Amino acid sequence: MTLTTTETDGARIITVNADRIDAAMAIQFKEDMREKTDPGPERVILDLSSVTFIDSSGLGAIVAAMKQLGDGRRLDLAGLTPMVEKVFRLTRMDTVFTLFSSLDDAVPGLDSGSSGGSCL
Repeated sequence: MTLTTTETDGARIITVNADRIDAAMAIQFKEDMREKTDPGPERVILDLSSVTFIDSSGLGAIVAAMKQLGDGRRLDLAGLTPMVEKVFRLTRMDTVFTLFSSLDDAVPGLDSGSSGGSCL
């Protein structure tokens, strides 16, 4: 799994460059997230727009990544595909994370044509 980072508007954007976050890669995902977020800004945005499948291990890895951030920092999720969004809603993790329909919505002004700010 490859994670790439971008700094913008006081936030670190971490893009998941894989189509799955599952049991086979959950441990590596947690380690990679720790490397990409420590230290870092208060807000981290996880861009999941390439992820089409997530299982319970993948969900647990994202929750663990949020907990690794510690107090005073937050992990927002952007670009969830329909199947991934469904997993977050069915497990009620949409009450734990702020979900944005796109990266442009998560970071107003990232794209000059963005209306910004709308959540899923």
